[in-house]
Amino acid sequence: MANPVVSELLGRSNRLGANPRTTNYAGGNTSAKGTETDPVTQEPAELLWVKGSGGDLGTLTEPGLAVLRLDRLRALAGAYPGVEREDEMVAAFDYCLHGRGGAAPSIDTAMHGLVDASHVDHLHPDAGIAIATAADGPALTKEIFGDRVLWVPWRRPGFQLGLDLAAVQRANPQAIGVILGGHGITAWGATSEECEARSHEIINTAAAYLTGHARPEPFGELIQEPLPEPVRRERAAELLPIVRGLVSADRTQVGHYTATDVVLDFVGRERMPELAALGTSCPDHFVRTKIRPLVLDTAPDAALELVEARLKELHAAYREDYRAYYRRHADAESPAMRGADPAIVLVPGVGMFSFGATKQTARVAGEFYVNAINVMHGAESVSTYAPIDEAEKFRIEYWALEEAKLQRLPRPKPLATRIALVTGGGSGIGRAIALRLAAEGACVVVADRNAAAARKVAAEMGGTDTAVAVEADVTSEAAVAAAVREAVLAFGGLDLVVNNAGLSVSKPLLETTEVDWDLQHDVMAKGSFLVSKAAAKVLIAQGLGGDIVYISSKNSLFAGPNNVAYGAAKADQAHQVRLLAAELGPHGIKVNGINPDGVVRGSGIFAGGWGAQRAAVYGVPEEKLGEYYAQRTLLKREVLPEHVANAVFVLAGGDLTHTTGLHIPVDAGVAAAFLR
Repeated sequence: MANPVVSELLGRSNRLGANPRTTNYAGGNTSAKGTETDPVTQEPAELLWVKGSGGDLGTLTEPGLAVLRLDRLRALAGAYPGVEREDEMVAAFDYCLHGRGGAAPSIDTAMHGLVDASHVDHLHPDAGIAIATAADGPALTKEIFGDRVLWVPWRRPGFQLGLDLAAVQRANPQAIGVILGGHGITAWGATSEECEARSHEIINTAAAYLTGHARPEPFGELIQEPLPEPVRRERAAELLPIVRGLVSADRTQVGHYTATDVVLDFVGRERMPELAALGTSCPDHFVRTKIRPLVLDTAPDAALELVEARLKELHAAYREDYRAYYRRHADAESPAMRGADPAIVLVPGVGMFSFGATKQTARVAGEFYVNAINVMHGAESVSTYAPIDEAEKFRIEYWALEEAKLQRLPRPKPLATRIALVTGGGSGIGRAIALRLAAEGACVVVADRNAAAARKVAAEMGGTDTAVAVEADVTSEAAVAAAVREAVLAFGGLDLVVNNAGLSVSKPLLETTEVDWDLQHDVMAKGSFLVSKAAAKVLIAQGLGGDIVYISSKNSLFAGPNNVAYGAAKADQAHQVRLLAAELGPHGIKVNGINPDGVVRGSGIFAGGWGAQRAAVYGVPEEKLGEYYAQRTLLKREVLPEHVANAVFVLAGGDLTHTTGLHIPVDAGVAAAFLR
């Protein structure tokens, strides 16, 4: 990073983006103007560095900046064809790029380039948007800021808004920024420090005014107290699979649960349904939250069957309302309707469910709705909340430029939107399966009796938007129920369960104790039964089908020596596959098994003593056991945990849609274990 202007810009951007009071995730943009030597002419060139399309201020780095020649960008004003054709100007930005230009320029580039200031911040702070969405926003702006900050009426982001801001700045040299009606704030300064300070001044002044002039209870009386936390989480876990199944009518969604004080207070207030129906205002908000949320109107402790029936009614009505909204405003040039399901579901007494194509988008949608709640609270505390009208919202939501941005998104991975629970995921085969599923796009819950091992594996996959760890002893029905509940609360439901937890004790019949027998049957036979039972309840409630995969063993078929307890437990698991495939098939749930053999390297079972025991049985050194197993196979290849993970992916990856009740051998070819 050779240019100090860029360094200053990134530092300012990261500080602003890291503060939720200042702007929302991926919201707003910042810029700086400076000079660099043109490599062709060797003359100084005046440049604009501005956050590119789709970036996030809090994590912005130099590759995320668009770099444009300022003289060419400003010359576009002479070629501007008017507001009816302003979308054409985005393509024109490509002709202003410096060199390769860095990131793609965003729609807000004109705002930054045309305003005559070295540094510009455009932000979406809750306090600023509260003033921007107040019915008497212009008068409030004058009262709060005098002529230091000016009001600019709502205009869709674009080239014309850039021209408007430039004109306001020229006519008001005393101004440090503006309130953008229905949208946010913009500030400018001669230096990076001055610009950042002015952004904070606008935000802090607006927030102080809202606090000092707020009327009590702008959302009305609290008519629904939150349920106690344990009861609330239990209720959320019951409702989430039902809701997820409904809101996945057009495409499968991942969910996120929010029960912060702000959300619980809002959903319990008298005026919540009225305000929620008005929808959000800031373009960044409603593009992610849709035009309005679905509001559940049953009592928090109502019978689950009654709530489910009401949810189905409300969901059907929401979809029809959304289709009508689309029909009211769409024309021949509008993109096709993207889906009529809600992104936000408000549940009095319980909290908020948000949904998206990934865990991150679901979580961020929820965060944006919290921003919207804060905006509504601020506007209603000093005025009346008055978001931009429905037609303008549609113009943003179905903007051709927004559609183009969506089309540029990378193709989803095969397991995108799938939520997987892997038992025994803290080591060996389970770890390999968890890592493979995450690599293919799944959200993964790593369940293991060893909580530290589960957390370590989850951390290998990234943050909690990808994987979470839960402590689970599969021999305990309560522990299994808790693990499944945590999976649902983490990601909204469940699609794929891998019964992998296992152990083994190798002994001859006469030395096998009742304890040996019970331990292995409790973990593998009983454990798989308990996990499948708890998971099936969620899968059936969702109505989205799903997969249950058993990691059984070659020993479920092959009668090996000194192995009665382990082999019998694995045979139990193998027959559970057949029984559950028959029972759960009508619900679209596929149940299949995998029969590995000789997985020595990386195996938790072998590391726990099984390897030494089996090596003794076969009369080979323990370190040679893998080679021994490989040489007795038809392919003469050693089996690794990753090979078992491959088979899980094949079963759940979307190609074997009509396969259930199958056992796949992953043993490099053991003829004695062939299915027949």
